[in-house]
Amino acid sequence: MTQTGILWPMVAHAVLVYAVYLLIAVRRKRAVATGSARVSQFRENRDEPPESLFVRNNLANQFELPTLFHAACLALFVTGNAGPPAIGLAWVFVLSRYAHAYVHITSNRIRYRQPLFIAGFLALALMWMALVAGLLIHPQ
Repeated sequence: MTQTGILWPMVAHAVLVYAVYLLIAVRRKRAVATGSARVSQFRENRDEPPESLFVRNNLANQFELPTLFHAACLALFVTGNAGPPAIGLAWVFVLSRYAHAYVHITSNRIRYRQPLFIAGFLALALMWMALVAGLLIHPQ
């Protein structure tokens, strides 16, 4: 496995973000079509209809912790520290984001969402630790 293996989890996360964008568009369009929302509501985004509220919240989540994920992946790649353990952790993070997104946009049950978030959070923390260890062991 080469260093570029760290880029595939990034691509997979980008696919998730695009899918959530598509879903919010579909849900908002449906809300307007059924009369539960007006197009003008989306101008300032203060009053999200119930049909798309969980999706909007999940979309915001995809730009919070995942920003640290993408930074870690790029830093691991650039420094040559994107070995199999880091790549495995990156996949754990992305799979946890997919599962978290699924729960968030369906039942939104915290008892299921929280452990998925924690799994991704810990995987990402370990990725950053791997970066630090790599920098300390092999300073460039």
